[in-house]
Amino acid sequence: MYLISNREMLRKAQREGYAVPAFNVHNLETIQVVVETAARMSSPVILAGTPGTFRYAGLEYIVSICQQAAYLNQLPVALHLDHHEVFSDIHQKVKAGIRSVMIDGSHLPFESNIMTVTEVVRLCHSYDASVEAELGRLGGQEDDLSVDSKDSFFTDPQAAKIYVERTGIDSLAVAIGSAHGLYQGEPHLDFDRLAAIRQLVDIPLVLHGASGLSEAMVRKAIGLGICKLNVATDLKIAFADAIKSYFAQYPTANDPRHYMTQGKIAMEKVVEEKILMCGSAGKF
Repeated sequence: MYLISNREMLRKAQREGYAVPAFNVHNLETIQVVVETAARMSSPVILAGTPGTFRYAGLEYIVSICQQAAYLNQLPVALHLDHHEVFSDIHQKVKAGIRSVMIDGSHLPFESNIMTVTEVVRLCHSYDASVEAELGRLGGQEDDLSVDSKDSFFTDPQAAKIYVERTGIDSLAVAIGSAHGLYQGEPHLDFDRLAAIRQLVDIPLVLHGASGLSEAMVRKAIGLGICKLNVATDLKIAFADAIKSYFAQYPTANDPRHYMTQGKIAMEKVVEEKILMCGSAGKF
């Protein structure tokens, strides 16, 4: 009951002009912080995991912890497969109870991308799971995914229209200048391109690589149709920096209940900031 698709979440956000934050989670602490903060702020939320995250923590562990976090906080959440590529892997995870999927065929030629995504849509919709796909390609590094800037390319609005019509996806991730990981220099988003995509595509749009973007850029993107905002690096940096700082102050410390708590406090501030930036507080 408490792990849901993101379909209605994003449609509501689209109707009301805000975005749902999607936080990449890796362990008990990140899941606790994200769900508890979202519940306190009455915000819808998406918990995202890359293939590397599921390998690290284990599918059954992640599903169970997310279910319990959602139940304890009385907040249905979407546990989301982020940047998944293998059909059998997606099938296994959907059967395990996950109802929100991103199939990443962005590295494939256009027709192959469509064929791959259409197959995943057919599978996932039979489980009432929502499907996000990407057209265009972001540069940068996220877990196992590494794309050199020379291999990145922006989303073509006319191609996006055809892509959405032929695949039947529920949301579209667009490449308009954002990047995974840390930005090399000042980020620049192609808002004219985003506006053109919005005119031709009527499903919710997704922006990956939101860590490091200014509030003004995020709000403008939301105003032009972005309904889901992916956050990974900002959360990881806050967590890691807080723990490093704790050990610098207490070099002989050895109790994870103490140093992990500092990491959780730091992440909570990031989650609050992103929820406010997305305008999703009070929308649940």
